[in-house]
Amino acid sequence: MLTAGMSLRTSDWKRIERFFPAPRRRRDGRGRPWAANRACVEGILWLLRSGARWRDMPVPYPSGVTCWRRLRRWQELEVWEKAWRQLLRQLDQRGHLDWDEAFLDATFLQAKIGAKQSAKPCAEKG
Repeated sequence: MLTAGMSLRTSDWKRIERFFPAPRRRRDGRGRPWAANRACVEGILWLLRSGARWRDMPVPYPSGVTCWRRLRRWQELEVWEKAWRQLLRQLDQRGHLDWDEAFLDATFLQAKIGAKQSAKPCAEKG
């Protein structure tokens, strides 16, 4: 499970590591080797916890650009959902989840075109 510091424990990483595609190199062998997947995951988690900008990624993590590209690629491959489901499965098997109570937060969902507005737009937008 993710700790309060939002970094992965080694045991948790071992459970989800298989969902993250192996870093690849150019066929001609040129260029820098890819950053490790775990380092990118840790960087992404640090960014989420801190609310910092990608360009403010501290030195222990790969660059913000690297982490952002990896995040985008993993979203396209649905890696995050697979890893999340695996962690949930493990927690459920241990009896750490109570399925009698659940919450739904739609804060980040956009309204569909033509839907009723929940608030009046400001004068500049209207």
